[in-house]
Amino acid sequence: MAEENKVSLHGFFASPYVRRVELALKFKGIPYEYVEEDLKNKSSLLLKYNPVHKKVPVLVHNGKPIVESLIILEYIDETWKNGPRFLPEDPYKRAQIRFWASFVHQQKYIV
Repeated sequence: MAEENKVSLHGFFASPYVRRVELALKFKGIPYEYVEEDLKNKSSLLLKYNPVHKKVPVLVHNGKPIVESLIILEYIDETWKNGPRFLPEDPYKRAQIRFWASFVHQQKYIV
């Protein structure tokens, strides 16, 4: 039964996209194993799980990889219905949140 819900996250400590997924997993209370990747020397698992872009984050659920942070967030919310939802049930409110999330995502910040 434990293998049915095995979750691992392949990431890199400085990636905001990986942090986004980590926050979502913690928000939902989903136990997971974190696998730190060396992006200069990519592991065979990373290349296997994300052969197209060869980048992190990669969420692996029951041996099946999901890539791209926003897609991973949708997957988490749709798969684990326990705990708080990321988006409201009302379609208009969901659309508003998606708009603002997209807007913020497209901004270029200089730090």
